[in-house]
Amino acid sequence: MVTDKRRAHIARVVDLLRAWAQALALPPLEVQAWVDAGAWHDALRDADEVTLRADTGDHARPFGMLHGPAAAIRLTAEGESRQDVLDAIRWHTVGQANWSQVGRALYMADFLEPGRSFMQADRAFLANCVPKAFDQVFRQVVRMRLEWAIREGKGLAPETVALWDQVR
Repeated sequence: MVTDKRRAHIARVVDLLRAWAQALALPPLEVQAWVDAGAWHDALRDADEVTLRADTGDHARPFGMLHGPAAAIRLTAEGESRQDVLDAIRWHTVGQANWSQVGRALYMADFLEPGRSFMQADRAFLANCVPKAFDQVFRQVVRMRLEWAIREGKGLAPETVALWDQVR
């Protein structure tokens, strides 16, 4: 359930994740986890609200936060059992304090992928730094996303606050 525009975003996220994983010399199974998380993270991003609320049973969270949990639920039903991949997909929009490296990588790649039009030079610089300073870039991305949410008057999910408390 993705548009061509969304498919292009997903491809850029996967390319970034693959490049980072290779630069970090991750083992093949970990590289595959990163690539799979990127490939599936927005699989339901363009689904309608009725579908996502039915899939998740969640009638409280904002509609824009439901595609990750819905995708994780569907993947579980189809046999995906890698909890780190499922958690990465489930929480990629808000963050999660107990993520493994795959969740953190997806969170960064989704924000830093080069197709986004804002802060291009800053985000490109950070994307290039990930293999050398993974944790430091992750903290910076969390901070930037929090600052944007606050500046735009968006609410902060409890998971986002817990993530900030964990990395600051």
